Amino acid sequence: MIDRIPSGFNPFVIPFLVGMGFVLLYCAFGVVRILFQLSREDRRKFFISLVNPKTALKNIRDIFCDCLFHVKLWKRNPLLGYMHSSIAFGWFMLILLGHIEVILFVPTRINLFYYPIFFNFFVAETDQTLRGALLFFLMDFFLLVVLSGIVLAIIKRVRSRLFGMRRTAKPSVINLIGLYALWSIFPLRLLAETFTAHISGGSFLTGPANWIFRQFLGNDLHYLPTWWAYSIVLGIFMCVLPFSRYMHIPAEMLLIPMRNAGLKIRNARKGLAKVQVYSCPNCGVCIDACPMSAGKENIKDCTVYLTRQIRRGNEKRIAEISDKCLLCGKCEAVCQVGVQGPEIRIQQRAIREYSINQDYSDIAALPVREAKVLYFSGCMSKLVPSIGRSVESVLRKAGVDVEWMDRDGGLCCGRPMLTAGRTDEAMSMVHKNEEMILASGADTLVVSCPICYRMFKESYNLPGVRVVHYSVYFDELVKAGRLHLTKSDLCYVYHDPCELGRGCGIYEEPRRLVGQAAAIAESDKCRAESVCCGGSLGSLSLSFRQREKITKASLENLYTSKADAIATACPLCQATLSRYSDRPVRDIAEIIDRQTN
Repeated sequence: MIDRIPSGFNPFVIPFLVGMGFVLLYCAFGVVRILFQLSREDRRKFFISLVNPKTALKNIRDIFCDCLFHVKLWKRNPLLGYMHSSIAFGWFMLILLGHIEVILFVPTRINLFYYPIFFNFFVAETDQTLRGALLFFLMDFFLLVVLSGIVLAIIKRVRSRLFGMRRTAKPSVINLIGLYALWSIFPLRLLAETFTAHISGGSFLTGPANWIFRQFLGNDLHYLPTWWAYSIVLGIFMCVLPFSRYMHIPAEMLLIPMRNAGLKIRNARKGLAKVQVYSCPNCGVCIDACPMSAGKENIKDCTVYLTRQIRRGNEKRIAEISDKCLLCGKCEAVCQVGVQGPEIRIQQRAIREYSINQDYSDIAALPVREAKVLYFSGCMSKLVPSIGRSVESVLRKAGVDVEWMDRDGGLCCGRPMLTAGRTDEAMSMVHKNEEMILASGADTLVVSCPICYRMFKESYNLPGVRVVHYSVYFDELVKAGRLHLTKSDLCYVYHDPCELGRGCGIYEEPRRLVGQAAAIAESDKCRAESVCCGGSLGSLSLSFRQREKITKASLENLYTSKADAIATACPLCQATLSRYSDRPVRDIAEIIDRQTN
């Protein structure tokens, strides 16, 4: 192929150059600003991770898997996965192949930023072009792949239920502009390359289309307007990208290395939190997943709408959405990008202006005798006192030397205060509990409440003390032969508590225990996609009526198993589900205590 325009320039490239120049400057400024918003320690961790070979390779792998191939979405919904990856990976391949064409055929033009994008306009086919037939084929192939994704995206916008989505996020005006621009880019590219295929060459898609057009419009096709149109929509898309949902494309490429560097959200509106907000693709997958969507009035309180309001700076709606959330973590579990909706909400709560000044310094250490195992039942276990008694009974039957730390009342673990955004007050509780636990001389802390368990695991510093949920500890005792279970005739369906399952990743041990004490079944949505019971302490403003809808939706999901009874490993879940369930709801500790010889 040869240059057919000696100057290598045509004015139609200007809209593209303006748009691309703008988005590059915007992103470069944004990256610098975000990095300066990080603490000095986080910046150091981030830059070290970039040069660490192991982390660098993981960054590359994750960018390809998450940004281009959308592997997480493929696993969840293959049709949605194909739709997203066909557009993202297909567009990437078109850009890559365009650069390869320039390097092979007109290497002197590689310094022109726009040349690979508009390659088919600037070159003419020669007799030696046969060596490029494979590239022509690949360009047409990936253009067809992208177009198939665009067709699916249009269908999804009209009939989202065909893609397994009952609800999608309502697009804003700026998102609609970006959406229609994106939908127009590739049909216009096809039209432009078709109109010049008899000059610059084509393959199975653009070649036959060019022949058809010339049959109707004559050999002298007026191709310049098609290239202008293609360049203009590219420019429009680039200009609206920073202000639309499509900002998630560059933002996620920064989020991945920050996450792999181990950075945590430390500020409600800056640093990692800001990157996560801009990484939200507004796909709406979290809407169906959110338990609050059981009440239609709460649909716009999901994470997708929170990130949108944060970008707009709508403080009233930010507060409303942040306070209402149950913090169940399901939005994060299904998010293809991994936006930490619960953590972002907690940080939004933390910037409110009110204070609680508790002083726990006068609380004496617990008068416990020395025991290797300390049991902490937690405040929520007071809702169902039988749980604490069952845990202690099982441990005694297994011959465990145990002391009940908070039998007669004790200090809260601090998590409710932490999820309300009151970090200092929560840590005051944490330090007092640490003092009492370490003073007991125990080397194992058994916890029955998942809320407490997560807090002990994530926020406490207990050197030499193993923190373990009772379901895991009981499972170990059974394996060691210290507990012997008999099997009942009942069939249980296990409800995964949010904090134990999604929060701490404990799924197998509770199921093994139940399965050895009775028959066990699974509900439609379980494990990481288990439906919150609705009783979560995470919400600061959700009404009783709204919680009732969530609880009943959770029960309907559990009833799909056709089980005789419901098993759970959380006192709050048991108390909440029991309120409306027409079947028995039992804690695993109670089940194991009944079935232990």
